[in-house]
Amino acid sequence: MSVATHVKDRIPATVITGFLGSGKTTLVNRILHENHGKKIAVIVNEFGEVSIDGQLVVRDDQAELVEFNNGCLCCTVRGDLIETLERLQERAGELEGILIETTGLADPAPVASTFFVADEVKSRIRLDAFVTMVDAVNLKLNLEQSTEAVEQVAFSDIVLVNKIDVASPEQVRAAEATVRKLNPLARIHFTQNAEIDLDHVIGIGAFDLMQKLDVDPEFLGDHEHEHDPSVGAFILEETRPIDLNRFSIWLNEIAQARGEDLYRTKGIFNAKGFGERVVFQSVRMLTTMRMERPWGEDEPRLSQFVVIGRDLDRAEFAEGFAQCVAG
Repeated sequence: MSVATHVKDRIPATVITGFLGSGKTTLVNRILHENHGKKIAVIVNEFGEVSIDGQLVVRDDQAELVEFNNGCLCCTVRGDLIETLERLQERAGELEGILIETTGLADPAPVASTFFVADEVKSRIRLDAFVTMVDAVNLKLNLEQSTEAVEQVAFSDIVLVNKIDVASPEQVRAAEATVRKLNPLARIHFTQNAEIDLDHVIGIGAFDLMQKLDVDPEFLGDHEHEHDPSVGAFILEETRPIDLNRFSIWLNEIAQARGEDLYRTKGIFNAKGFGERVVFQSVRMLTTMRMERPWGEDEPRLSQFVVIGRDLDRAEFAEGFAQCVAG
């Protein structure tokens, strides 16, 4: 077998990264919904104790979902990633692609190097592309507050400048200029709601190892990534129904006072007056709420609310969330 054929036969893996709230899960769902007919394994890594994003990834017969909620793929659960990829590579004849959604706080280099330094992985799986989502509205602030956000853009092969529908033309132009300054070689696409022709993000063979080594000669070295200890995540749970009006007023007051420190919140709520699960998401000051599927007959009606940010007091949030319980 020739080297070219051998490379072609390896399972292509696409890594989707981007700072908190940039639209990664939306993109993953779009890829899974497309009528491409490919058997894809999806690995979701979430910064927190409970996988809200994993619950929102739409499963079908074409996809297999693997979730990691006990750490970050770039550091604490990297061994789990290697073990999972080793298991998946045994299905090289059946599986046509692997999609990896990292946490919003992942350092991309250790994740990418896994495909080259782990003997269990590199023989049967190839890194096809690193796709980074950026939030056109909040990119400037995200880059100022997070070295990981900078590294994600600088390391990417493809950058999707997302949320152009809610950003001003000036913000979109500034985002493009910033991306080009950090990564002149990246291919840039502009999206709203992560809408993109899949030919631009999967199966494109965009990852170039030699190019990465030119930029960072230590790329294949031993990466020891440490997250900013002031940034953390916690989950609040409540079995009683939540009053969405109270919740919205309470969270808006917090966002007004601590907007720059409140990076991301998301949750699935058992809301008063609704027979469906209510999905809530916020990125800094921008919030969305929508009804999802109805609660199952035997499904426990539990509200789970994840908060991610800098120097946030869990007890303070728990007290406020408890006051949002419907009377």
